[in-house]
Amino acid sequence: MRPRVVCGIAAAVALFATACGSGGGGSASITAQPVPAAGYPVTVADCAGKETTITKAPTRIVTSNAASLEMLLQLGAGDRVIGTGFPPGKGTLPSALAEQGAKVPVLGDKAVPKEKLLGSGADLYVDTFGAMPMMGGGATGPSEAEFAAAGIQHVYLLSTACAGTPKAAKAPRTDLAGTEDDIRRLGAVTGTAARAEELVTGMEKRIGEVRTALAGVPEDERPSYFVFDFDAGTKQPVAVCGRQVANAVITQAGARNVFADCDADFKPGSWEDVVAKNPDWIQLSVRNRGSEEATRKAYDDAEAFLRSFPATQGLKAVQEGRFVRIGSEVTTIAGVRNADAVRQIAATVHPDLVKNGQ
Repeated sequence: MRPRVVCGIAAAVALFATACGSGGGGSASITAQPVPAAGYPVTVADCAGKETTITKAPTRIVTSNAASLEMLLQLGAGDRVIGTGFPPGKGTLPSALAEQGAKVPVLGDKAVPKEKLLGSGADLYVDTFGAMPMMGGGATGPSEAEFAAAGIQHVYLLSTACAGTPKAAKAPRTDLAGTEDDIRRLGAVTGTAARAEELVTGMEKRIGEVRTALAGVPEDERPSYFVFDFDAGTKQPVAVCGRQVANAVITQAGARNVFADCDADFKPGSWEDVVAKNPDWIQLSVRNRGSEEATRKAYDDAEAFLRSFPATQGLKAVQEGRFVRIGSEVTTIAGVRNADAVRQIAATVHPDLVKNGQ
């Protein structure tokens, strides 16, 4: 896989805010609870179309990072998670899930080491991105033969695992169908399909309300929008491209991602590119720092940079103070909270049409 920026959005999608900050977690084992027996077998495919058949509900699950961990927590299967890599940093999980998430043993502050994963006793490994050698997990993870020999079935979140591969759709992602499919797929795999439908229904309701509110706004009148990944560093901006889930979030929120036309999920950019786009709005995208005060300071620092940096201080959005303060975690990582991000962005860029929290 291509190299990725290690401390920013491109890292946040792999670590949900921990490779560049402090990790959370505990060491106590989690007792597996009774799981459903109906609804099996379930067959799911990877990015290349290779199928895996799950014959019974998994009881000992390892997740590759906090993105897939949060999805399992939302589905009510968190009590079956026995370990994770890239653990959630303090403050990154919703408050209702934070206590349970903190109890999940950390098998790796970054990627779970191959030997530890194979020896974990897991019967299912939920992989958010697949092999990512640049993220500190070693050159390769276990082969499918090694997973099979250890009795571990291997499934992916396709909305993120496939985004940077040749198999990904070439057109920009403009809706959250892929995220919703991942929730349903993981619900089927874990025997929590009914809960998955509840989550998807809730997402569609929130997004549908925004879509209805913005129905009268023509496409060419929707504001242009740039995601500024402050945590990636300021020497070179990272373009959030059309294949990334954030493009769908931005589109559903009634804005136009200025880098939607680059055929990738992320791509190194230049400040000259940003200046040429001259966006109407800029998202100050930072990781949750673990406290409201620290996170607010990170937003303040990001804004201060744009106001003082010669290349950006003349941008329309900077001159008019059009900044959107919303975290990396809910915009660039597939999950239930993408729907909340849609509403928050829409309420900021279309305040007369969309009211946040209503």
